[in-house]
Amino acid sequence: MFVLFAYPSYSPAHTEDEKNTIRIYDRAKAAVVNITSRSVSYDFFMTPIPQEGSGSGTIIDQKGHIVTNYHVVRGAQRLEVTLSDGSQWEAQLVGADPLSDLATLHIDAPPEQLSVISMGDSLTLRTGQKVLAIGNPFGLDQTLTTGVISSIRKTLQAGGVELENVIQTDAAINPGNSGGPLLDSSGKMIGINTAIFTPSGGSVGIGFAIPIHTAKRVIAELIRKGYVSYPWMGVEMQTILPRFAQTLRLPVQHGVLLVRVLTNGPAAKAGLRGGTRQVRIGNSIVIVGGDVITALAGNAVASVEELSREMRHHTPGATVSVTIIRDNTQRDVSITLGERPLS
Repeated sequence: MFVLFAYPSYSPAHTEDEKNTIRIYDRAKAAVVNITSRSVSYDFFMTPIPQEGSGSGTIIDQKGHIVTNYHVVRGAQRLEVTLSDGSQWEAQLVGADPLSDLATLHIDAPPEQLSVISMGDSLTLRTGQKVLAIGNPFGLDQTLTTGVISSIRKTLQAGGVELENVIQTDAAINPGNSGGPLLDSSGKMIGINTAIFTPSGGSVGIGFAIPIHTAKRVIAELIRKGYVSYPWMGVEMQTILPRFAQTLRLPVQHGVLLVRVLTNGPAAKAGLRGGTRQVRIGNSIVIVGGDVITALAGNAVASVEELSREMRHHTPGATVSVTIIRDNTQRDVSITLGERPLS
């Protein structure tokens, strides 16, 4: 005689935090896509070698626009997007901005097949805040990692690009996560995963994301015109080091030396002057005789990087005050910024 026992189904109780994480993942995963880039390179004998890379992206509207990192699509000759339902779509590059490491794509999928991410606010983020990252690391689709905001870094040098107000997180971000969303505890996108610090090639708990308040501005310009306008002075510059200032007997220890002022550029029209002669200081060649910029719009600048950072706070066409040192005399000059030429 056999006795059958009916065991009740057992589901372990989830904590409130776990329930929150599960809800966020279930709600957001459909808006995260896999991006495959394909290109062809040539070896020494001009033999074509197909190359393929992958990354992540996020659907931002029902028109089919997707945001990702520039480095995910850089050099691609063909782009393919795979949605969470497994369907694959050829993607067109709408616009790219190397300086912010952002790009937008477009696919012709029907609106009802697209799940759109909700965008949040990155201006009020705090260290210790819970975050979640969704992406496709190493080709593993729809992977979720969690962590906290480790810090908000004022600047970050990544791949030759300086990013501002970058979100640092210990949520695991691996190759293939690039371009995917960083979410807050309400499931809204607060950043776009962009880089990791790693001596081994894998995640060591130091990942970075572009804040969404930066991304929104860039994305809008990329969709509207395919590129981002940056202000431009039309100068070549060099950072003044204290030893340069001492040797050249400058009245300031820090600032930006104008090496060359481009003819008919904004700086030239404002009357700024470039260098006139070369001087060797130790192993360095310095072009001297030009104006020294010490402040832009009232904010002190001690290096080319700081001046470039201050410039990004303004738009082409804006008139700003530049504080310069000329012939050991300080003066303020108004300059109307131009638009940086496309390289």
